Amino acid sequence: MNFQILGANVSPFVRKVRAMLAEKNIPYDYEQVSPFSPPEGWRNISPLGKIPVLKDGDRLVNDSSVICQYIERKNPEPQIFPRDLDGYTDAIWLEEFIDGGFTPVAGGKVFFPLVVEPMMSGDPAGSEAEAAAAQVIETEFPTFWSYLESQLGDKDFFVGDQISIADLAIASIHVNLRHAGVLVPVGDYPNLSAFIDRMHSRESFRRLIEEEAPTWGARAG
Repeated sequence: MNFQILGANVSPFVRKVRAMLAEKNIPYDYEQVSPFSPPEGWRNISPLGKIPVLKDGDRLVNDSSVICQYIERKNPEPQIFPRDLDGYTDAIWLEEFIDGGFTPVAGGKVFFPLVVEPMMSGDPAGSEAEAAAAQVIETEFPTFWSYLESQLGDKDFFVGDQISIADLAIASIHVNLRHAGVLVPVGDYPNLSAFIDRMHSRESFRRLIEEEAPTWGARAG
């Protein structure tokens, strides 16, 4: 029986899980669920009302980070979580840096007002929303992007010499920014910009971006 993933495809947390499954070449079923209009009884499936949820037979697993750890334990190869303690610690820290730090800013203050709210209302983002998002990008993003640039250096991946959960988390939220027409400035953060391009070109992300773009990518350049 395949895993089943429940959640909206544009969620960076849902995308992170789906990209991990693709990197591991694990088949799964996918059901689109919006946290804004969930099906009846959703809280029985997701106690916090959030996405994604993984169904594995009768077992329900909540929270993208827990889900990814669960998948890794059941399907350890190819590994997405480093096995050595230092690498593992670095990888899950960077995942948390993104999920708990950058995503609330990038998603809540930029992607949501520029993409989600206009889609829900049917009207383009107003000048105030555009200006507020631009201010966030100018004043708040550099702290996150500078740190990521410093951690990546000239490496291909953030931790070790192969893809890890850190890379998936970092690449995933930048798909949302891509949909919003926001790219990492190559002049200021050349290594991070090149990394995002490489990750989004991987099959695991490319197919998801193609799936989402008709609905969410109107602002993408």
